[in-house]
Formats: sequence, C-alpha cells, structure tokens
Amino acid sequence: MAIPRRDRSNRPGGDTPSPPISPGRLHRLGDLQLAILDVLWEKASATVAEVHAQLLPTRGLALTTIATMLRKMEDRRLVRHEQDGRQYIYFPQVDANQVQRSMTADITDRLFGGSVTALVSHLLDESEVDPEEVDELRRLVDAKRRELNQADRQQQGGGRKPHA
Repeated sequence: MAIPRRDRSNRPGGDTPSPPISPGRLHRLGDLQLAILDVLWEKASATVAEVHAQLLPTRGLALTTIATMLRKMEDRRLVRHEQDGRQYIYFPQVDANQVQRSMTADITDRLFGGSVTALVSHLLDESEVDPEEVDELRRLVDAKRRELNQADRQQQGGGRKPHA
C-alpha cells in the first residue's frame, strides 16, 4: 500500500527534512513505536500491511494508524522506506542495542539522577528476582570490576606492558 507523503510545501523550507533529533531524545519511544520496531527488527523489513497484520491481534489498530506512526518514525529517522510499485517497504534505521542503551540512559538520568546504583537497587527491591539472577548479577559486577581494575592498571602504567 503506497503511503502518500504529506505536502510540506506550506512549511518554511518546503520538503526539507527535519533537523536531526538529539541522540538522547531519538530513542525516547512509546509502546507502539517499540512494537513497530520489534516487527521490523524481526523481519528486517516490512510493508505497512505486514506491520499491521503482525500487531492487529494484540493492538487492534487501524492500518492508517500504523501508516501514520511509520511516517512519524521516518521523520525521526528511526525507519526509512523504499518504494516497491505502489507500496512502501520500511526498514529499521536503529538497532535494538542502540534503543536499549539510549532508553536505559534516559531513564537512569531522569528517574535516578544518573545513578546506576539507584537504578539497580530499585530493580532489586521492586522485581521478583530469583537466586540464579542474583548470582548472575554478582558475576556481572565482578567482571565489570576486573575490567575497570585492568583499565586502571593500564592507565597508570601508561598503557605499556611490563618487560619480560
């Protein structure tokens, strides 16, 4: 299904694309945007109809709602499209790791004053965590500590390796 582009000729700059959005705001996404990206990440590309079909059972949204959201996401450079006959095929322009990293940093900054400790403490207090997850968290913390200690040693030694 072809999605007509909005006429922007009455705006200053005509068809000039919007300026880039700052990386921090780029990935402040809503549930529908994340659901659409999930479909595109899973399929690598999809038409509006394919995204709609995938989301219809859980979201019950109109095809036009999906089309509108994809246009807005394209304006934010989250997706891009290629025209194939009368339909647009959409491709993700960001990967899941970028979005996770950006949204986690945003939440950490906005809700926990930038404190990773406060974030993790909150998650541990408010989530059901089983002993295996606590053990895995301990392993992750220990690995990060070793990594930081190694970086400190290299920095103090000027990055030089000791002579044998």
